[in-house]
This record gives sequence, structure tokens and C-alpha cells, in this order.
Amino acid sequence: MKKKGTELKDLTVVELNDKLQEERTSLTRLRFAHTVSPIESPVQLRTKRKEVARILTELRKRELANKTTK
Repeated sequence: MKKKGTELKDLTVVELNDKLQEERTSLTRLRFAHTVSPIESPVQLRTKRKEVARILTELRKRELANKTTK
């Protein structure tokens, strides 16, 4: 089983942006669903939020790496 961070390193920037959009949409839907009627496992919210943060971190890391190589 791979770590979550290592699978993000294998994706391209375009794929990361697509995944980020999907995760943010999913998180928004989950938040609305939780507001209307509490979901069974609030841990899902935390997991989605952390996944978005991981993707943003990977994108930022690549952005900084590109600046230092120029």
C-alpha cells in the first residue's frame, strides 16, 4: 500500500489541479450534506480537508522547485 503523498508525486501538475478541483467539490458537497443532516462519520470531513491540503502542498512544492531551478 502506497502512502498518500507518494501517489501525488507521480501525478502531473494538470492532474493535480483536476484532482484538487474534484476534492474541493466533494468537500463542499459533504459540508452541505452535514449541515442539512449530520453525517454518520464526521471524520470524512477531516479526511477530505487533509487531502485538499496535501494536494495544495504538492503543488506549492513544485512551484518553489521551478523557481529555484530557473
